[in-house]
Amino acid sequence: MANVLVVHGGGPTAVINASLYGVIMEAAEQGGIDHVYGAIGGSEGILKESFLDLAEYPREKLELLLTTPATAIGSSRYALEEEDYQAMAAVFEKYDIRYVLLNGGNGTMDTCGKIHRACRDHGITVVGIPKTVDNDIAVTDHTPGYGSAARYLSETVAEVGVDVKSLPIHVCVVEAMGRNAGWITASSALARKKPGDAPHLVYLPERPFCEEEFLEDVKKLYEEKGGVVVVASEGLKGRDGKPIVPPVFQTGRSVYYGDVSAYLAELVIRRLGIKARSEKPGICGRASIRLQSPVDRDEAVLAGREALRAALRGEGGKMVGFVREKTPDDSYRVSAVMIPIEEVMLYEKPVPKEYINDRGNDVTEAFLQWCRPLTGAAIPEYIDFQELYREKAGQE
Repeated sequence: MANVLVVHGGGPTAVINASLYGVIMEAAEQGGIDHVYGAIGGSEGILKESFLDLAEYPREKLELLLTTPATAIGSSRYALEEEDYQAMAAVFEKYDIRYVLLNGGNGTMDTCGKIHRACRDHGITVVGIPKTVDNDIAVTDHTPGYGSAARYLSETVAEVGVDVKSLPIHVCVVEAMGRNAGWITASSALARKKPGDAPHLVYLPERPFCEEEFLEDVKKLYEEKGGVVVVASEGLKGRDGKPIVPPVFQTGRSVYYGDVSAYLAELVIRRLGIKARSEKPGICGRASIRLQSPVDRDEAVLAGREALRAALRGEGGKMVGFVREKTPDDSYRVSAVMIPIEEVMLYEKPVPKEYINDRGNDVTEAFLQWCRPLTGAAIPEYIDFQELYREKAGQE
């Protein structure tokens, strides 16, 4: 008999607890495991030996993990030193922990690789479970957490678009999370149900941002529509490679970005004389359970299960990933694969150029086809009597 430890790292998602649920359920079905510990408070919880046996709780309590936002066991961005990694093996041996599963993003996968190297000679198997709303982990087709963030932003932008269209007097700039990758920003384009719907402009950090082109695009659209919705990444950089708004604070990989949406809205006001406002959903998008993607949730459970299965097979130093299968009817289906951890440690996956239009102010149809299945839901239907009135008037 042996024990399992699950550790959460970095920013939570709407489905990180679903992966935890998958681990616990798989452990119960596999047998041969005494305890499924959760490290309370992330990697620092290992050093403090802050462990809770999650398998002790009844099934009805564990089912709540599927609809609980953030992380039920806590997370951290604690900066580990080399001596910390070396000390962990003794802690694991003390609690008879044979399998360590780290659930997180790029930074956590880096930690996963380092713990693997420090503990592989101690008979301890370390496996990574991917997690990040940013979707910037390498090799895997996509990452649990992203589909829910994409659904939240696309549905939110769709609602903002209806608001702006109903009172077309200003420009609304919505800022999206994602750091140096524009995957979340790009997902806002799913809000469109027909040509002309919001968002009207989408700016990703993969392309240098040009203020003059931005103002030119906004002015043209405002003259056509009266109301414009812009979605911009928090990580936008100019042609000089520097953020268009300097970060408020940065330590290591943790960045507190400046208010990009406010900056762009003020730019529109000052340079174009047009009313503008900014919106910054921020962590609302990664915490929303109401708009959790069912596809994302199910894949997060699968990732947790596959991680434990891999650990039991002795496949340490790897991360669970997803590949899309080719199906006869082109329906969406994925398979889980194991990726060597060295291939994903601190490597950021940007949005590829074929997903961005030539002007750099929108995404392509290829991106929409790739992204649409991940949200697990279509944008709701709305009614617009103003539009129906104009159509009727045009027919008379």
